[in-house]
Amino acid sequence: MGEPALSGDSQQKPSKSWLGDRPGRSLLRISAALLGIALAGTALATIWPKPDPDGADVQSSEGPLALAPLPEQAVMVLVVGLDADTLNAPSNNAAPQGPANADSLMLVNISTKQPVQILQLPTELAVQLPGIEEIQALSKTWQHGGIALTSDVVGELIDLPTNKPDRYLVLSRQGLRRFVEGLGDIEVTLNQTYKYEDKSQGYSVNLQAGLQTLNGAQAEQLARHKPKANNDHQRRVRQQLLLQGVHQQLAEIDAVTVVPELLNVFSNQVTTDISSTEMLSLIAAAISAPSPPVITELPLAPRVGQQMLRELKPDLSLPIWPDQN
Repeated sequence: MGEPALSGDSQQKPSKSWLGDRPGRSLLRISAALLGIALAGTALATIWPKPDPDGADVQSSEGPLALAPLPEQAVMVLVVGLDADTLNAPSNNAAPQGPANADSLMLVNISTKQPVQILQLPTELAVQLPGIEEIQALSKTWQHGGIALTSDVVGELIDLPTNKPDRYLVLSRQGLRRFVEGLGDIEVTLNQTYKYEDKSQGYSVNLQAGLQTLNGAQAEQLARHKPKANNDHQRRVRQQLLLQGVHQQLAEIDAVTVVPELLNVFSNQVTTDISSTEMLSLIAAAISAPSPPVITELPLAPRVGQQMLRELKPDLSLPIWPDQN
């Protein structure tokens, strides 16, 4: 198992102090985050461990169980999708340009014989970060403190236990493209045609309505598409289609043959503390789940006017997630 990598509008006050009710935990994580900023360049270059040789000769006739033993207990993974093309890119080439941000944030809870649970976290959520007077978007946690700060802020927001999430996985846009291509493309059904061009970013979207088989570049188009600055919710809905398509494709391929090679294909665009053995186990559990993933969004208060930063829905019952039923 790899060691954890410590990397690197209108204003409104968030409904909850970032330090929350556990300042001791938060201060410890802040220290880790500051160290992570200094180590970000080298940490993000971490390559996924090579697949275990012991697992190379298993037979696909046993289904997902041939891929790896299923996890003995639930594992919660924080997934961070960056807005940079590569992990160690000096600029995200986005608008506005600057260091990478957490362009997509999800918590994924995987357990044996249960549907995978996915919580989409709104990157436009207003948060107060340590040492920064101005209210920031949740997406900025990556820029200011890497995985340590991002993980701690997320845990405070939804009142996770102090030892959660268990693992993290960070990938670049190139990592997403390689993952989809290694998976063998994915099918999604779009209810409308999407066409958009952003010359400032050298980026365009051209996706037709109906059943589509997406390659890596098209999957990136669907995941990124946000024609208006406040269309975050609509983009998360489109990302749900992508997540469902990935799960379906995983269930249809010969996982024992494809998945180990897939991890190699996009490993240099991923940084994680999940070992290759554990990753195979988690994928096996996801494939053998009795039903498709259950995807939910962290609920937000109604938007006021054209505000960009959002607040959590008031009076939420904590803990918000995962569903224990």
